Amino acid sequence: MAKKSKGNRVQVILECTEHKESGLPGTSRYITTKNRKNKPERLEMKKYNPILKKVTLHREIK
Repeated sequence: MAKKSKGNRVQVILECTEHKESGLPGTSRYITTKNRKNKPERLEMKKYNPILKKVTLHREIK
């Protein structure tokens, strides 16, 4: 059997930063993984927001 370990990869949730300021209902969130060892800081990616219908900055939330 394979040995199970904690590993460095964890699932994180990315939430749109511009959507909160717009005042529109709903949220734009994505789930992805990151390597804790290589990227200890919060992850930031440009992703598509279907409510605003444009590419916006999504930041990792707790």
